[in-house]
Formats: sequence, structure tokens, C-alpha cells
Amino acid sequence: MDIDTRLLRAFVAVAEEGHLTRAAARLYLSQPALTKQIRQLERLLEVELFVRSRAGMTLTEPGAVLAEQAPELLADWDRMLRAAKGSASRAARVLRIGFLASAANEFTPEIVAAFREREPMWRVDMRQFGWTDPSAGLAAGEVDLALVRLPFPGQDDYRVRELFTESRWLALPAAHRLAGREVLEFEELWDEPFVASPPENGPWRDFWIGADERPAQTAVIGAIAHNTDEWLTAIANGFGMSFTPESSARYYPRPGIAYRPVRGIGPSRVAIAWPGSSEPNAVVREFIRCCVRMCSAPGQSSV
Repeated sequence: MDIDTRLLRAFVAVAEEGHLTRAAARLYLSQPALTKQIRQLERLLEVELFVRSRAGMTLTEPGAVLAEQAPELLADWDRMLRAAKGSASRAARVLRIGFLASAANEFTPEIVAAFREREPMWRVDMRQFGWTDPSAGLAAGEVDLALVRLPFPGQDDYRVRELFTESRWLALPAAHRLAGREVLEFEELWDEPFVASPPENGPWRDFWIGADERPAQTAVIGAIAHNTDEWLTAIANGFGMSFTPESSARYYPRPGIAYRPVRGIGPSRVAIAWPGSSEPNAVVREFIRCCVRMCSAPGQSSV
């Protein structure tokens, strides 16, 4: 019998949290999507894994057996996958760097140049990932390191070095009544529709609609976007607004869209992240040092 590791990860999260809502938040999934995965796993195994109640999810006896052994199995699989892919890239002297659109954009050329000066025999392979993978390839083992915006799915499973913070601005239709203002207040946006990433992105999605700092249930979703182009188009067409890094005003100017600073909401944090299961090798450590050196003020400590 073949079991998708995605289903096992969903099971482990529910088993450890004992509650669907908390497990869904941990996995950056919607609760219905997580429920569907657990039921799919139960059908495949032909056993009931949980007793469901208002208080939460309690493991059955078969579920307890699986919960005891699944984490080790998943850890072994992750190590094997990373080792195989990492070995191939090291043999070719290629360092795989994942990134999201706008994460460290303005520093990236300097980081890569500094690394190539220190490691001239290595090639940097920059791999861009969309909003459907906020871990920028880390979760799938596709990269050695990733330039990410915090928080991102599964963040606690990785080592993270914060590089800098950037104000959260607002992207809104240029014809909107608030677009003529120089600075906006967060509270006056609570009734406005927002353009959001898919629900399965969970807390990462919530961060970019400001749900992390507003009263519960006040976010209104006007449209869903899966990438930057869809996001810009939805805003320009008047379907809603969205928080975005301040640098977006420079990187994504577009007719019909205005960018404004917002008071009353915290910043976005940019970081370099890498697998926490093993000590990074010398080349990975050098890239981390270059990130810290290029993104930080002189004199700050490095990795």
C-alpha cells in the first residue's frame, strides 16, 4: 500500500495537537482540507484513527500505534530526500537558493556577488516559488536555503536567521477614496475587502491581510490570488486591497494601483532559512554569512 507522506504529516499534526483547528493552523491548511486528508488516510488504512468529539480529537488504539512510529518515519524520509538532492547539487557545485517574490530583492545581487567572490568554484541556482509554497522550496527539499518572509509554514522545523524588517504598506486601487491620503491608519481598513492568497496558506495568508493584528472575523475577502500577477490584476480591477512590503512600490508599479504606508500594524520580517536536521556545510554557512553581511549594518555579528 502506498501512502502519501502529506497524509501522514497531517495525521501527526492532529495527533500532537489533539485538535483540528490548532493542527490546521500549524500546517497552514484550512480545517476542511485537513479533515479531508485525515478521512482519506483512514479510508486507505481501513481503520479509525481518531475519536471525534467537541473537546477535540482523541487517538484510537490503532491511531496511537501509528502516532508513535510515523514521526520517525517522516524524519527518516526527509533526511533521505534532502541527502540525495543535496548530494547531487554538491557534486555539481551548485547551491540551490529558494526565494519568494520580493524577499530580499534589493539585496540579492549583492549577496550572490559576495558569495561568488568567496566561493568562485560554486554556481548559485536561484529558484523562485509562488504563494502556494511560502517555504520557498524548503518543505519539498528542493533547495539548500531559502530567502523567506516570516512567518512561513513549518517554520519551527528549520533554522532561521532574520536579516531585516520592512514596513507593511497597502496596495489599493488608485481610484479608491483612500488613495489620495499620504498615510493610512490600520483601523480604518477593517471594513475594506482584501485580496488574499488561498485559504490553505493559513497564518501566512492571515499575515498579509492583517488578520494577525485586527479583531477576529473582521477581514473581508474580495478576491483570491495565487501569484503576484493575479494579485496586481485583482487590486487594479477594484476587487480589494492588500498589505505588501514597502519595496513593492518600487518593484511593482502599475497603472491603477497606489501604494501607501500604514500606521498601526507591524512590519514584515525577511530571513534566510535552512533545514534544522543537520549542521550546515561550509558552503551553506558562507552563503548565510554573505546574507547577514549584505543585509545588516556594519559591525553586526554573523553566523
